[in-house]
Amino acid sequence: MTDRDGAIEAPRPAAADLAAWGHLARLADQAQPAALANLLRDSARNGALRTDAAGILFDFSRQHVDLQILGALLALAEERRWEARREALFAGEAVNTSEGTPALHTALRAPAADQPEAAAQVVPATRQRLMAFTESIRDGRRTGHSGRAFQRVIHIGIGGSQLGPELVTEALRSADCPLSFRFVANIDGHAIADALADADPETTLFIVVSKSFTTLETLANAATARNWLLERTNQREAVAAQFVAVTARTEAAADWGLRPENIFPLWDWVGGRFSLWSAVGAPVALGLGKAGFEALLDGAHAMDRHFREAPAAANAPLLAALIDIWNTNFLGIANHAVLPYDHRLRRLPAYLQQLETESNGKSTRHDGSATGVHTVPVIWGGEGTTGQHAFHQLLHQGTRAFSADFILTGADGHQPPRPELADQHRWLLANGLGQGQAMALGWPHEDPHRAAPGNHGTNTLVLDRLDARSLGALLAFYEHRVFCQGLIWDINSFDQWGVEFGKRLAETLFDQLGRSSAPAKGTLGPDAATQALVSHLREINAPATAKEDGNDLSHQ
Repeated sequence: MTDRDGAIEAPRPAAADLAAWGHLARLADQAQPAALANLLRDSARNGALRTDAAGILFDFSRQHVDLQILGALLALAEERRWEARREALFAGEAVNTSEGTPALHTALRAPAADQPEAAAQVVPATRQRLMAFTESIRDGRRTGHSGRAFQRVIHIGIGGSQLGPELVTEALRSADCPLSFRFVANIDGHAIADALADADPETTLFIVVSKSFTTLETLANAATARNWLLERTNQREAVAAQFVAVTARTEAAADWGLRPENIFPLWDWVGGRFSLWSAVGAPVALGLGKAGFEALLDGAHAMDRHFREAPAAANAPLLAALIDIWNTNFLGIANHAVLPYDHRLRRLPAYLQQLETESNGKSTRHDGSATGVHTVPVIWGGEGTTGQHAFHQLLHQGTRAFSADFILTGADGHQPPRPELADQHRWLLANGLGQGQAMALGWPHEDPHRAAPGNHGTNTLVLDRLDARSLGALLAFYEHRVFCQGLIWDINSFDQWGVEFGKRLAETLFDQLGRSSAPAKGTLGPDAATQALVSHLREINAPATAKEDGNDLSHQ
């Protein structure tokens, strides 16, 4: 790699070889983490462990961090040259080293004047096309093949092509939006069947999102949807009028039967899990309208500015990443819970699970050597008080170490205001605060069955209200946190090769599951367990008549 002046960059040391890393290790070894009850008595410390970012309060005063540890964590970031790497991200350098591409998701939400050349040439025009397209559907000017206005949108994608759009659309869609939305990801036929149930073939719009236009799950579901539409309309024009594609392979979408004006581009420098801000977010624009979608982008850009301009000691994404490093690598905490206390954010844990673990679930550094340290913890969670009645028992009295993010929204957001629900929102906030307090302080009780040890470190993020701008800022906060984690561990946060081998094996297994006779010995490889399972599944799915005749195909 080269630095910003074009000079060859010296190989970076492994994380554990950094001087600041060794200092942090010594701090962690000096004693068990101080009791949070004691740390929280230090008002100077508490004030230093809160910061505001693009309208979001980030409070990490309930973490096992004092000012000395905070200083050592900031020194770790400096030793990793975090500011230079941050600038490389925004400037469009090839931070995705295994694929040799930039990661310019920030350019998707930036004003044209702030976009690197590669983005400035294509992003504004594509955004303008998308806004015109979605507005024409919302106001009924663009219709299905028979001239009727659209009523249902079925979005077909998987991973980053689905999780972000679904999260934001369900969280923010206004009550006056004329459209209903279904999201299909899984290749399980029940998923697409559910989405198509009760759909009107004349008023259903399909959005197919696949960067490569080869994604197995997406193309299988899209083919089922296309066949469904053709069977009910008997008109190929229906597919041309009612299917939209978002892809980097626009020619493949055209060959599939789509009109050029219904195909929106992606680019190699946008990773799927960072693509919400592009035409992948078409359902968001359909649900929120042009103003709402632009507010989402504005909020994310505001967080980009904070991340790019705020000093390290007040930089919320950097601080959040450093706290994660401290918990994961020095306190041995292997899992992190995401706890949104807002029903509208119920899909946030799944979104962050993909963003964080697909980005940083790595054991190899940029140069191909082993990290030598643990990387991202297991990410999981659930919404509000429903989680309290499900898994919070484990958090309070279980034996596993964990960290957590509490996400609260200050105003209830009901429009028009509904006084009868005000107390419920106050109860929601009270429970979120109470759970965080209980995890920190514990419950000393003479009955051991009731006592809870506490002393669990958590963060609290507070949004003044949940709207498009604040949600955009929140999601950008997590994107930058992931980037900062990756630069400390010296891993590539922008590729995801880990699942490829299993997907290739599935292609062979698909054929073997459908054969009318057992595969020749050895074609399944050395894995006897897989061979036995294939035989068992083929037996289950063998035609009933063959079984009744004694022709058990799995044993032929």
